[in-house]
Amino acid sequence: MSRWQVIDGLQIAIDGPSGSGKGTIAALVGAELALPVLDTGLLYRYIGWRAAEQGVSLDDENAVLSMLDRAIASMLWKPQGIFLKEADVEKDCTSQLRDENAGARASQVAAMPQVRAALLGVQRDIAKMGCIMDGRDIGTVVLPDAQAKFFLTASQRERARRRWSQLKAKGEDADLERIAAELKARDARDKDRDCAPLEKAVDVIHIDSTTMRMDDVVDRILNILERRKLIKKL
Repeated sequence: MSRWQVIDGLQIAIDGPSGSGKGTIAALVGAELALPVLDTGLLYRYIGWRAAEQGVSLDDENAVLSMLDRAIASMLWKPQGIFLKEADVEKDCTSQLRDENAGARASQVAAMPQVRAALLGVQRDIAKMGCIMDGRDIGTVVLPDAQAKFFLTASQRERARRRWSQLKAKGEDADLERIAAELKARDARDKDRDCAPLEKAVDVIHIDSTTMRMDDVVDRILNILERRKLIKKL
């Protein structure tokens, strides 16, 4: 049971570059407040994954659009992850969406203006009842009226180290220099794309977590929410 009371329909937007810790922080804050956490990056990973499964080229936006409705219809997006619904059977495909290839495909999908527009309604509908949503354009595009917006970042080297540590913990081979190079390329794509580039909302609170522990970041966010009277202790 949460020790916090949350205002009705509270929407918390957490943005930031890859590896900034936004997914971890969103999950920790969500657990504290008993709010569902929705990772929008997972949605783009899912579309890229389905496209790859069906042999659809990610260089062809029209081809991706043509399979989008079917992909969304067979998807269940839950706080626990994304599930594939086929023949009344739900299959958790979240782990498949967390690998490096899925991340690269997501970056390509996220650069497609028409695909982003189609997925915008899906994200907003799910957020109506209140949630924590993390991604790269939540505070600027998806939930511009969110009551609280945070932008998490960390040095590029530290973000690469965190990703390297995650992969090693899973028993996967990981090369820190390769991860750092891929992260740098992805940062450039996310910042320079024409459609919804990674940027801070004007009313965002910026938190640099390079030298912070995750629980310290969570405490700072909770303190801000409490001061704003968006949550209160029970």
